[in-house]
Amino acid sequence: MRNFLVAGNWKMNCGPGETKKLLDGIKNSDVSIPERVDVLVCPPMISLTVASDELQDAEGVALGAQNVHSEDNGAYTGEVSTQMLNEVQCDYVILGHSERREYFGETDTTVNAKVIKSLSDDLRPVICVGESLEQRKAGEHQLIVRKQVEAALSGVSEDGAGGLVIAYEPIWAIGTGETASPDQAQEMHKMVREVLADLYSDDMADGIRILYGGSMKPHNAEELLSQPDVDGGLIGGASLKADSFTEIIRIAGELSS
Repeated sequence: MRNFLVAGNWKMNCGPGETKKLLDGIKNSDVSIPERVDVLVCPPMISLTVASDELQDAEGVALGAQNVHSEDNGAYTGEVSTQMLNEVQCDYVILGHSERREYFGETDTTVNAKVIKSLSDDLRPVICVGESLEQRKAGEHQLIVRKQVEAALSGVSEDGAGGLVIAYEPIWAIGTGETASPDQAQEMHKMVREVLADLYSDDMADGIRILYGGSMKPHNAEELLSQPDVDGGLIGGASLKADSFTEIIRIAGELSS
């Protein structure tokens, strides 16, 4: 029996009106949330309040943000705090996405500070790690991802690590239509789990869900989710359409039984 997490990262899509329509489509789908599948949606910041209201009657669908600051408050124009996310009933927050690293200069150090702050304020971080195509071709992919995981969790004790999620996202497969093969995904997820076991324990590593991100869609979800160390997906484009997102949820449900 497996417990999957199917998460939608909406990125800079869906204002409040579109968010309501998309969540209505998910809630009214013919696909019910399977017992052993957790569902997460992560709209843009401006839509979190609407999403929170819409999800009050949606059992099994959690709310997450796409970023958070490591300070409580202050002169940080354009940022949001963990307390603000708690106020709109966010359960999760995506941290360290490659687009945040590439476009906004986030580093392993800033990601680590956000991880520690999120865990201390009862937000479950979805920590993104992944390599570029150049790094993969150079044979550095495992070393790069190992360092990212270790850096993100620096100073996080085993007691504090409960509830966190790792999302392996090969940068070369994000938004490109390219997808890691099932074998490539399994190889990297297995390696990430070994890193977690080294940092904590085998039991803790087994309990931390490792998601695959990088163009997961209904047509390839089954073969990816069938891999023993793939515990779900961080879905980009396919999460912006209710029918494709709920189809992935349905597939995860079948595999979990």
